[in-house]
Amino acid sequence: MNIDPQVLLIIILALIILGFIFEKTLSYINLKHGEKPVPEDLKDVFSEEQYQKSKEYRRTNYKFGWISGSFSLIVTVLFIGLGGFGELNSYLQSHFTFSPIVQGLVFFGILFIASDLISTPFSWYHTFVIEEKFGFNKTTQKTFWTDKIKGYLLGALLGGILLGALLFLLYQLGTDFWWIFWIVITVFIIFMNMFYTTLVMPLFNKFTPLEDGELRTSIENYSKKVNFPLTNIFVIDGSKRSTKANAFFSGFGKNKKVVLYDTLIENHSVEELTAVFAHEVGHFKKKHIIGSLILSILQTGLMLFIMKELIFLPELSQALGADSLSIHINLITFSLLYSPISAVLGIGMNIFSRKNEFEADHYAKTTYSGGPLVTALKKLSSDNLSNLTPHPFYVWLNYSHPPLIKRIKALNAS
Repeated sequence: MNIDPQVLLIIILALIILGFIFEKTLSYINLKHGEKPVPEDLKDVFSEEQYQKSKEYRRTNYKFGWISGSFSLIVTVLFIGLGGFGELNSYLQSHFTFSPIVQGLVFFGILFIASDLISTPFSWYHTFVIEEKFGFNKTTQKTFWTDKIKGYLLGALLGGILLGALLFLLYQLGTDFWWIFWIVITVFIIFMNMFYTTLVMPLFNKFTPLEDGELRTSIENYSKKVNFPLTNIFVIDGSKRSTKANAFFSGFGKNKKVVLYDTLIENHSVEELTAVFAHEVGHFKKKHIIGSLILSILQTGLMLFIMKELIFLPELSQALGADSLSIHINLITFSLLYSPISAVLGIGMNIFSRKNEFEADHYAKTTYSGGPLVTALKKLSSDNLSNLTPHPFYVWLNYSHPPLIKRIKALNAS
C-alpha cells in the first residue's frame, strides 16, 4: 500500500473532529428530546420535582461533557497535529537503549499516565461536585485516590502483560501474530469473565454472601422452581461510592455469581428484588452471557485480522510524526483508523444486548411476575434520575438496555 502520510493525518484528524461534532450534536438532540412531560405510565414514581431534578442532572452532565470533551479534543488534535507521538518516540530512542518491546511498554506507559493526569481533574469534579450536588456521591477523597493507585497498579500488571505479549508476537512472527494473539486474548477474556468478580472486583469492593432471611428464602424458592443451580449470590458495597443501584450476573460454570448492590436491597421490596434476580437468571437460562462472550471474541478476531494488514506500514508511523516504521505508533494509528468500524460493531452489540434485556424481562415475567419487576425498574429509573424519553436514534446508537417505557410496555403486554 502506498498512501501519503499527510493524507492519513488529515483522515485521522477528520475522524476525531467529526466524531466529536456528531457525538455532541446527537447528545444535544437527545437532551432536548428528554424535555418532554413525564409519560403517563411513570407518573406514579416520578413526581414533578423529581422529574425536574432529573432534567437538571442531564443538562449539567451535558454541559460538563462539552467542556471536558472540548478540552480533550483540543489536546488530542494538537498533540497529533504537531507530531507529539513521533517526538516522544524519537526522545525515547535517542536517550534510552531499550529493546523494542520495552520501549513500546514505556511509550504507552507515559501516554497512559499523561492522559490520566489530564482527565483526573475532570473525573474529580464530576464525582465531588456534580454527583455530590445531585445526592449520588458517597466516595471519600481517600477512596477516590486509593482507587486511582489500585487502577494504576492493575493496569500496569494486566495491560503490561497483554501489551508485552502483543509486541513480542509482532516482532517475532510478523503478520502471523494475529491468530496467536487472538488465542491469547480469548483465553484472557474467558479467564476474566470467570474470575473478575473473584480476583479483581474485591480489590475495590467488599463482597458478602446474602444473609439468611426473607429475601434469601424467596430467591432460593424461586431458584428451585426454575431449576437454577444457586451457588453464589453476593451483596456488594456499592454504597461505598454511590447511591446508584445495580445488579449483575457474571461468570459461568461453578464460578457464576449473581451480585446485588446493597443500595438495591435498601430501596426495594423482597418481591421486587426477587423479580430482579429472576431477570438475571433469565440471562443465564437464555445463554446471553455466553452469546455476548462469543461475539466479543469474534469482534476481537476481526480487529486483529484487519490490523495485520496495516500494522507494518511505515506510512502509519509517519502520519503521526515518526521518521520510519514504529510498531507502537502504528498501534495508535490503527486504533484511530479502526474507530468507525468499532462504532458500527458497537451498534450491533447494543442491538443484541437490548434484545437480550427484553428476553430476560419476559423470562422474569413468565417464571415469577411482571408487576414487581415493573415497579423495581421504575424505582431504579427514578433513583438514578434516568432519561425517560431518550431520542430513538440515540437509543439505537448508544443504549445497551431498552428505554424504561419500552420495557414497561413489553412487560405489561398480555
